Amino acid sequence: MFPKWFDKWNADNPTNIFGPAIAVGVVGSAIFAAALIVTWGNPAQTDSMQTGPRGTGMSVPEYNVSRLAPDPTIEDYYTEEPYVPEGGEELAGDIYENVQVLGDLTDDNFNRLMLAMTQWVSPEEGCAYCHGDVDIEEYGSDDLYTKVVSRRMIQMTQNINENWDAHVNGVAEVGVNCYTCHRGENVPSDIWFNVSPVNQNVEGWSAVQNRATSMSSSTSLPSNALEVYLTDYDSLVNVHDLESRVAGVPGLTEDVHSIQKTEMTFSLMNYFANSLGVNCVFCHNSRAFYEAAEYTPQWGLAQLGRQMVIELNQEYLIPLEDTYPPERLGPIYADAPKVGCRTCHKGYQRPLQGMNVTADWPELVTTEAPVYE
Repeated sequence: MFPKWFDKWNADNPTNIFGPAIAVGVVGSAIFAAALIVTWGNPAQTDSMQTGPRGTGMSVPEYNVSRLAPDPTIEDYYTEEPYVPEGGEELAGDIYENVQVLGDLTDDNFNRLMLAMTQWVSPEEGCAYCHGDVDIEEYGSDDLYTKVVSRRMIQMTQNINENWDAHVNGVAEVGVNCYTCHRGENVPSDIWFNVSPVNQNVEGWSAVQNRATSMSSSTSLPSNALEVYLTDYDSLVNVHDLESRVAGVPGLTEDVHSIQKTEMTFSLMNYFANSLGVNCVFCHNSRAFYEAAEYTPQWGLAQLGRQMVIELNQEYLIPLEDTYPPERLGPIYADAPKVGCRTCHKGYQRPLQGMNVTADWPELVTTEAPVYE
């Protein structure tokens, strides 16, 4: 095809065309990738929430892909505006038998709330989940444990909204209702049971740690942190003391800042962080964890939340142990299911990403007769 002299010259003077081709390909691919990032946005882009002065490392970074993604259960949330009473309507407590809570609601609002509760807790089973497959005239019976538990959970929800307003509405008017925990499931996710000791072959402190459990967020930290810190009003959360020598005996002196208490505190803090999808500086000054004056406002909300959870477990959930059937109790100690931060938050800083779940449900905000607007 080419003259002989040309073919001979090419044979005598070979040229490496692969190097330049590869270089052109790499540069071209980089330009193409850059064009995509500029056009569609950086998929690894992050944003940070500052919790303290800049330059101190006090920020909570998060990928925008995760930060901007809505809670997947929000789309299944059911709500309905209340019927504003005109006055003189017959109340549910006068119409139906054995209405121990919500009896001061009008018939329309009572049934409206019952329908919502079935959507929030038992969308597949419907009314039969609490009342059984019986005629409506028999709905007043307390034969099923689910109805007894549901009644107590309604009282618990009213208590949270009425008496723990500083926690659930500390940032904005949000509140809680059944869906906050249940998300369409009979049994809420992220409840917990007692599991310690986790190592039966040893005694003492070693018996509660060095086993990967959900209670310790799959770390070697103690697995009994929730059992102690989320059920005991008097348990003190502390870490090592700033002094080199402190009087007291670990395990016998309650307020001694021992290494054991430190490890259990770290286990609790790890649980907090995973429950809300944050890091340590969400509540603490990274340069002075021990300095209360430098805690962030979120620390106060977290403290209220911990005290609230202790009350919920002690006053509402643990006492129901004898009401539940065996299959609903803990697998090791047959204890009642208990709640923690993650039961509501489920990995988000604010449950349901701050959606107001009491706006249409004034019946769940107070133990008194609700006020409709």
